[in-house]
Amino acid sequence: MASNLFSLDGRVALVTGGSRGIGKMIAKGFLEAGAAKVYISSRKAPACIETAEELGPQCIPLPMDVSTVEGCKALTAAYLGKESKLDILLNNAGAAWGAPFDEFPESGWDKVMNLNLKSPFFLTQALHKTLAATGTHEKPAKVINIASIDGIRLNPQETYSYHASKAGLIYLTRRMAARLIEDNIVMTAIAPGAFASEMNRVARDQSEQVAKRIPSRRIGSDEDMQGVAIYLASRAGDYVVGETIAVDGGVALASMGGL
Repeated sequence: MASNLFSLDGRVALVTGGSRGIGKMIAKGFLEAGAAKVYISSRKAPACIETAEELGPQCIPLPMDVSTVEGCKALTAAYLGKESKLDILLNNAGAAWGAPFDEFPESGWDKVMNLNLKSPFFLTQALHKTLAATGTHEKPAKVINIASIDGIRLNPQETYSYHASKAGLIYLTRRMAARLIEDNIVMTAIAPGAFASEMNRVARDQSEQVAKRIPSRRIGSDEDMQGVAIYLASRAGDYVVGETIAVDGGVALASMGGL
């Protein structure tokens, strides 16, 4: 029935970078859509625990740094110590770095590329067997990667590794999706525009100014992000494979001359 298309009733999710920003928005949305449990992970344990307490007893904290392969394996082990199935994996943990071209450091390159591009691959790899055991033709498991419109169009800021990582993640999503669908795992991506968060402090602190540059004339709300994430995670998105949905109020389209 259409009324059940967007239900996450009984599903279990794992959200990286879930203690704040877009990860927190989506974790809250999953719970409100009926998810049985939502595990959230973040590098800072106090923030992870605090958010889980705020979101309620069905939100469970699993603090972990997933910027390394070892961290991805450790999070997988921690999760499998509590659950035997995984319906939804949201690869959201990310970082940004800005510096002038002639001064851009290797540390800023490696930190961003490792967390934004390498970790989604290796965490999904580590959880592959669990996702495959959970998914079926009728009800596939889901992996959703959080990319960015900076992977679609240029941001005027000199965030070289961020641009590269998010553009890479969009195409990596397609490559992985082509393989994972064989195991009843549907992978997709979301490319957010301006949402208020610790990473996007300009949108958070200067929302009115930022809104003037957005065709929709506002920054994104929690509901905007929750809506597309729930769509992709639920029955409604089962037949969407390897695609990236821009959730940006028309910014990427405008940059291509479409608006």
